[in-house]
Amino acid sequence: MPGIVIGLTGGIASGKSTVANILKEKGIPIVDADIIAREVVEIGSETLNKLVETFSPAILHNDGSLDRAALGSIIFHNEEKRQLLNSIMHPSIRKRMKEKTAQYLQEGYSVVVMDIPLLFESKLTHLVDKTIVVYVDEEVQLKRLMERNTLSKDEALARIHSQMPLKEKKNLADFVIDNNGSLNETTTQLQEIIQKIQA
Repeated sequence: MPGIVIGLTGGIASGKSTVANILKEKGIPIVDADIIAREVVEIGSETLNKLVETFSPAILHNDGSLDRAALGSIIFHNEEKRQLLNSIMHPSIRKRMKEKTAQYLQEGYSVVVMDIPLLFESKLTHLVDKTIVVYVDEEVQLKRLMERNTLSKDEALARIHSQMPLKEKKNLADFVIDNNGSLNETTTQLQEIIQKIQA
């Protein structure tokens, strides 16, 4: 039986990392888009060389590693340059994610999870068989984000509203984990979903 690839997503402070950690504890491999995004620009990588060619060597630290702040300041106010960055980064991230997932499946795992924050926004659902959204109500999300990042209400709301609303993601998902409650409740929901998917 071929393995199943699950796309895990959520919103800022919705508890997606918590769910990813529970999955890891259960021995389910996670292919994390954020980690891959760092891996593909390691020193000497093809992607980093392309970025330097495109944006100048000023985006490197003295040791040859990527200076994210310098790159950020180049693309921050420039939509065209941001698109250019994405056109270099996204294909290499997708390629590496596919390779890692295929590797886990070959090793015999029946379920592999791709942890992709912008799963719906970046239209990456074609990479996965089923999608899970970690959902919280906006007031819970707001409270958690303000506490976690010590932000004012306005700052926290600005970050939440810069993403696709969780209500929309909830409607697009195959499965929804309601993370408004306790860790136990979240774990139970997750177990039930994994059983359904495996069945």
